[in-house]
Amino acid sequence: MKYETVIGLEVHVQINTKTKIFCSCPTEFGKPPNANTCPICLGMPGVLPVLNKQFLEYAMKACLATNCTIAPINRFARKNYFYPDLPKGYQISQFEEPLGINGYINININGAKKRIGLTRIHMEEDAGKLIHGENLGSPGKSYVDFNRTGVPLCEVVSEPDLRSAQEARAYLGELKSILQYSEVSDCNMEEGSLRCDANISLRPEGQKEFGTRTELKNLNSFKFIQKAIEYEVNRQTRILEQGENVIQETRLYDSDKGETFSMRSKEEAHDYRYFPDPDLVPVVIEEAWVEEIKKTIPELPEQKRERFTKEYDLPEYDAGVLTSSKKLADYFEKCTSLFTKPKIISNWVMGDLLRELNKKNQEIGQCPVSPEALVNLLKLIDEGIISGNIAKSVFEEMYQTGKEANLIVEEKGLKQITDDKAIDEMVEGILQANPSQVKEYKGGKEKVLGFLVGQVMKASKGKANPGSVNKLLKEKLSRM
Repeated sequence: MKYETVIGLEVHVQINTKTKIFCSCPTEFGKPPNANTCPICLGMPGVLPVLNKQFLEYAMKACLATNCTIAPINRFARKNYFYPDLPKGYQISQFEEPLGINGYINININGAKKRIGLTRIHMEEDAGKLIHGENLGSPGKSYVDFNRTGVPLCEVVSEPDLRSAQEARAYLGELKSILQYSEVSDCNMEEGSLRCDANISLRPEGQKEFGTRTELKNLNSFKFIQKAIEYEVNRQTRILEQGENVIQETRLYDSDKGETFSMRSKEEAHDYRYFPDPDLVPVVIEEAWVEEIKKTIPELPEQKRERFTKEYDLPEYDAGVLTSSKKLADYFEKCTSLFTKPKIISNWVMGDLLRELNKKNQEIGQCPVSPEALVNLLKLIDEGIISGNIAKSVFEEMYQTGKEANLIVEEKGLKQITDDKAIDEMVEGILQANPSQVKEYKGGKEKVLGFLVGQVMKASKGKANPGSVNKLLKEKLSRM
């Protein structure tokens, strides 16, 4: 029997505020344990939470950027559960009345656009962090760091519209780009700014009813998310093919073993005893406020991709890569404002520049080669001062040293030989040294020309103008 995979994702996104959701404690990452705490986020008796206005506005922005409808009245609720990293004994979240509903994100799968629905986006506070003694040289002991307690989160809940690990990864990539473009979150997965829970179930193909789902908790990298989903789909397939039933449960992914394992039975909403938080008034949002927030939303990835294909006549693939981050898109557009050959710029950005960034595990903001510096290099090629091959070695040195292209070319004597007489002498020498290849070419093997061009380029240490070499070789061979 063939089974259809059904996936829904719950993505927890830390919002870019300087202070926590209900108090003035900083949200700065990497501080000593329990440094970013106060009586409010620690849930001391007699304290009252006050909603961070900037957080609310950023959350509204996230909703609008993902095509959600903002509820005119939304309400905070207490999610009751007892765990050491939750000092109040409950988490302030939203349940029946979330901030945003009925949104969607478009993803591209194998050249086809697919719409993924969003059930809701709601606001909530983060919990603390448990640190187990094994990692500190104290086996048998556990510690709690409350720095993250009260850090402002938006939870983005998708509809069960995803059908593969590939689609899930594409959805997360698009969501991440939208949130970064909107500047509501840095989505730094290593620091926990974006975490994902995946609900996965299988059903026989053609069946409308959903199968029993399992939830994978706290996935924090695109690679692990994809691998964890793939493993879980295979695991559930094996269970069903053996005639057994999938158990509804929460599971964790062990990245070292590449497999999931059971954590606990899956809770239902009623297990948390949700009820409206009596310390927080309902949030009333007027339409005029929504319209003001709308004005702050920049051009988003999907719109930018479409514009890049039309305005710069780029292939969809190029546009997709260049708009994968706002900073990369801005880098490209700065280059095009200085050099009006977008496809050439695209090739260099997607090839040499991204290769160096990936090699160093750096983001575009850390790139030592500015748009102006890259354009200066491309102009040297365009003006015939250096060849494309030499330009690649020049770029590598630019990246390593921060030097300008002109200086490197001058220091190393890399200017292209354009003197026809000098090239003519090299061509003549290569033809005399390779009589058998000349004979083959004359016999109709035109591919040999490439070999002869290569020999001339080698003799000139890459500095001969390839166009001139090609032309002169053809002329001389035709006369032989």
